[in-house]
Amino acid sequence: MSVLHHYQVMIKELAPIVLTEDLPAEGLRAGDVGWVVMVHREGAGFEVEFVTLDGETVSVVTLDAHAVRPVQPREIAHARAVA
Repeated sequence: MSVLHHYQVMIKELAPIVLTEDLPAEGLRAGDVGWVVMVHREGAGFEVEFVTLDGETVSVVTLDAHAVRPVQPREIAHARAVA
């Protein structure tokens, strides 16, 4: 099983994910954490919401599977200001 396919199987609705590439138009950076609100085409893509730590939505974006990965054990979130 490929790594990408493994991730696709693991990521489900309401799961936290990690962005794997910068999305400058959305104010998002690789490493930002979002939550899956919808799975498209059995994991080929995802609708993901990114929020500030106080709950304000920064962006809701549709992403291909290669642009996200599941949160891994022993990872820690990192805070940064958004515009």
